[in-house]
Amino acid sequence: MPGGGGSPSRWPSEEELDVVRKKVAAISGRDASEVRVVACPYRICPLGAHIDHQGGTVTAMTINYGVLLGFVPSDDTEVVLQSGQFKGGIRFRVDDLQKPIENPGNINWESYARGAVYALQNSGYDLRKGIIGYISGVKGLDSSGLSSSAAVGVAYLLALENVNDLVVSPVDNIQLDKSIENKYLGLENGILDPSAILLSRYGYLTFMDCKTASPSYAYFSELSKSQQPQGQLPFKILLAFSGLQHNLPKSRGYNTRVFECKEAARALLCVLGCEDAPILRNVDPGVYEAQKCILDENLARRAEHYFSEMKRVVKGRDAWARGNLQEFGQLVSASGRSSIVNYECGSKEMIQLHEILLKAPGVLGARFSGAGFRGCCLAIVDSERAEEAAAYVRAEYEKAQPELVSKIPADRRVLVCEPGDSARVILPDHDRHC
Repeated sequence: MPGGGGSPSRWPSEEELDVVRKKVAAISGRDASEVRVVACPYRICPLGAHIDHQGGTVTAMTINYGVLLGFVPSDDTEVVLQSGQFKGGIRFRVDDLQKPIENPGNINWESYARGAVYALQNSGYDLRKGIIGYISGVKGLDSSGLSSSAAVGVAYLLALENVNDLVVSPVDNIQLDKSIENKYLGLENGILDPSAILLSRYGYLTFMDCKTASPSYAYFSELSKSQQPQGQLPFKILLAFSGLQHNLPKSRGYNTRVFECKEAARALLCVLGCEDAPILRNVDPGVYEAQKCILDENLARRAEHYFSEMKRVVKGRDAWARGNLQEFGQLVSASGRSSIVNYECGSKEMIQLHEILLKAPGVLGARFSGAGFRGCCLAIVDSERAEEAAAYVRAEYEKAQPELVSKIPADRRVLVCEPGDSARVILPDHDRHC
């Protein structure tokens, strides 16, 4: 694994940390200097869209926004939590047996804390201490396709592991978060989100082979040649918000796409008389090319997205390593087009926003973020033109969707972000201690 980042944009700031520490001190009666904080960044996926659940290889990087969970160990097994986004508090014990949620309509902010306990219990970890904590995300960025749910799940895992003196590797925590989402919440997603959150490093593009759960990295070669202060990357990340929000566990569109991909794999493997697990990673690309004519139209499109996206990931790795942002951006845009045409995700509003981004000055490539049904779009933009591009997107999308835009806080309609680092626990008196 590469060394730590050194991102020029410090997140979280001391001001943000102080707010969380004071909240926990007020809830727990402890001194603010005792409060530990988990910083879990949000993530983007430039390439590798919608293929993690098929065992594909995905790319990811985090951004300089995310979830903060301030906490202190409780005196016993009790968990006491408050939220910056939701009213009321939650209280339960880590030695309570947690059972999977059967009705997706019952999922709420408490579910992720209980889900973390469930995942650790089911993996045989001994939980003897609870936490007293306060969790807060960035207003307007939750349910926007930036993997805020995975950031919350990872935050609870890291906090519970910390107070119980558990040593858990990032790769094992990826599987634990997957257990929260798959087994506890009932969402059939892959490991892209927790992989990005737990493994990203500034200046690197993270690649995760979702079949073998093995990460690798490509360093942005131009960073070492940068003439900019503090080794800044020559691009920014633009996030443009549609005003449409979603809760993925309650969305049936996502699970339908996963099912269709598996059915395409099943049909192709059946031709060979192969009994491998029905995921597209188990289908040889040559077999797909020779046999794709047997697939019905819907399944053919899902398979085409998978195999073409895998090619884009390979090309993207090379472009990134060479520092060729133009080529990398073109691949990101091609991924966006395939998501619309072949994977068939994206509402009218999301597609409209995507098209506006592609026309913005300085934008090198754009696609949906997250599942793509609602939320936001991302773009890779020349750092010198980032603010100009953001202004263009704000103005054009407001013309196109004035009612939706009116629901988005003015300072959250388009964000100019920078790449970030991985999730970490910041201990008292230890600035940025990982």
